Amino acid sequence: MKRVIAIDGPSGSGKSTAAREVAKILGFQYLDTGALYRAVAFYFFKKFGNSYNISSLTPEKIKKELINIKIEYENGRVYLGGQNISTLIRSLEVGAVTSHLSALKTVRDFLLPLQRNFAEKYDLVAEGRDMTTVVFPDAWKKFYLDASAEIRARRRFEQLQSLDKTISFEDVLKEITLRDKIDSTRKNAPLRKSEDAIYIDTSVLSIQEVISIILKKVAESD
Repeated sequence: MKRVIAIDGPSGSGKSTAAREVAKILGFQYLDTGALYRAVAFYFFKKFGNSYNISSLTPEKIKKELINIKIEYENGRVYLGGQNISTLIRSLEVGAVTSHLSALKTVRDFLLPLQRNFAEKYDLVAEGRDMTTVVFPDAWKKFYLDASAEIRARRRFEQLQSLDKTISFEDVLKEITLRDKIDSTRKNAPLRKSEDAIYIDTSVLSIQEVISIILKKVAESD
């Protein structure tokens, strides 16, 4: 395995932006694992509709559908069947489906080899919700980014406004709170800070300050 900088944290904690910039500065590949889960969710959303319909699918049906999914990923851009869906996967509707599917062992097992394969080829900055605990437990450097739910919802709201002008802050906060609960209580690879991960509260930090902290810690000898 190549050098892996693994970054975990809840939605809106700043891990995606920080990971992308750290990878660029260090010349590493950037792996947004949340985009991979959203790509799976996008496939199911387009075929079956909302999260209520998808929640009625049996594990066997989901497993059969996963065989048909062809995901490709290139440094921040995700493709489904050859189509660039990097923007399409960011809607609240796809996010709701992602919350349901990402809790399923079948889906996590499906994406695990794809994620680990990147570390066999490249020095990597990988971010998600179980990078330090499940996917890359032996990562070279580990970080856990966090912030209050309100601040994370505000960041997510501002991000989504450019995509959906009808979205409300209250809806985003509700989605963030629900996602936190699902991620932290699921049986399969729950979101949690690994004991050896460096904790960074990003609530009052600029993204440049977060990046500087990560780079400083990376530069320190083991």
